Amino acid sequence: MSENTSRPVKTYHSLWVKISHWVGTLGFLLLVFSGVEIIMVHPRLYWGNAGNDLMPALFEFPISRNYHHGGWAPAQAIFDQPNSPISAGRTYDIFNQNGWGRSLHFLAAWIMVFSGVYYLVIAIFSGHIKNNLIPRLKELTFETFVKEIKEHLKSSIAYLKGPQYGLLQKLSYLMVIFILLPTIALTGLTMSPAITASYPFLLTIFFGAQSARTIHFFAAVLLVLFLLIHIWMIVKSGFKKQLLAMTIKK
Repeated sequence: MSENTSRPVKTYHSLWVKISHWVGTLGFLLLVFSGVEIIMVHPRLYWGNAGNDLMPALFEFPISRNYHHGGWAPAQAIFDQPNSPISAGRTYDIFNQNGWGRSLHFLAAWIMVFSGVYYLVIAIFSGHIKNNLIPRLKELTFETFVKEIKEHLKSSIAYLKGPQYGLLQKLSYLMVIFILLPTIALTGLTMSPAITASYPFLLTIFFGAQSARTIHFFAAVLLVLFLLIHIWMIVKSGFKKQLLAMTIKK
């Protein structure tokens, strides 16, 4: 009789997954909170390297009184030369809580970075990404993809113990880990003049500082959508069981 040497499938989440999951969640929620406050201070998005209230916006959000950007003092040229940029002062009180908002955003970003690097290093060297997140060839079929979409639309999501992910979960986790989070980090750095002074290629990659801000915003929106869908799946597949599996259950 031949001996079965196959490794048993884990039925729980590893401690390092739980730690990075909850620390990263805290950092992300702080980023969303402070990010909303920052966008309220200037609820306009631009494309290119410059943007202000006197320039046309790519997108504009009516989410604070700063959206009403009327009541200007007479515009003045910044430089004594033709085609100089102009500036003008507002004649009304604005919402401005940018100091603490940016400080909290920066602090929360480091929480996300440390938890993300901690997760990624262990995930790579432990084989977690290879064994649990990268789809097998037999999974990458149109039938499997359509089947899982139908199951999600019908809210018939089975409870899976530990890192036994479906195809849609694997693809979404890989997109978050290797596309959205790196994009968030790099566009955040591109908005810093000190960083781009040393690494100007970032401005080229993201088409300017204001373009980086716009990409940063929409990448954040996709991450929020991922979080909401993630919570919905947890509720539909057994909230108590999933919470225990990601906290105290071993």
